Parts: sequence; C-alpha cells; structure tokens
Amino acid sequence: MIDSKPAPSATALAGLLAVAGVAHFVAPRPFDAIVPRGLPGRPRTWTYLSGVAELGVAAALAHPRTRRAGGRLAAGLFLAVLPANVQMALDWNDRSPALRAAAWCRVPLQAPLVIRSLRIARG
Repeated sequence: MIDSKPAPSATALAGLLAVAGVAHFVAPRPFDAIVPRGLPGRPRTWTYLSGVAELGVAAALAHPRTRRAGGRLAAGLFLAVLPANVQMALDWNDRSPALRAAAWCRVPLQAPLVIRSLRIARG
C-alpha cells in the first residue's frame, strides 16, 4: 500500500527543489554564471534544463506513487549539479572571504542531500 501522506523529508526536499527550479527561470543569470565552461551550448540552455529537472524531481518526490523514484532521481540530480557548485567556488576566489566560504560550503553539502534522497528512495 502506498502512503498518501508525504514523508516530512520528502516534502522538504521537494520544496527545496521546487524553489530552486523556479529560481532558474525567475533569475537565471546567477545560474548561467556557474555552468561549467566545458559543457557544449549556451549556459542559459543548461540553466533552463536544470530548472526543469529540479521541478520534475520535486513533483516526483511530492507524489506518493513516484516518491521512491523521485528519491533516486534527486540523488542523481544532486550529483549532476556538483560540478556547477565546484565551478562557482573556483570562480568566487575574488569575492569576500565570507562569500568564498559560502561557495565552498555548498560543495560538501551535496553529500547530505544525496544521502537524504537515497533514504527517501528506500522508503
């Protein structure tokens, strides 16, 4: 039987991804700036694609029937965007020490997001 009530961690993760996904469309420039330069095509295309992916994964996490798959997809998504977080940290070497620290802190924070996603995938 599928539980119709979302797990609190799935709801929180879905909310995080939904907000981030919307932000990719509302304010795309900061996301364009962290697209790794080695990717083909325009950064804006990658910004929009990652926004769509985040919204899709958020929807999968929010729905009981797709929550487990959503957890697996979320783990993959968090791993896929890791290079962008590293790119941001490298590019922010000329920023204030606080901003540099914040940028570098984003990199290891992917690990708990991946772990939480995999726990959701396991049910």
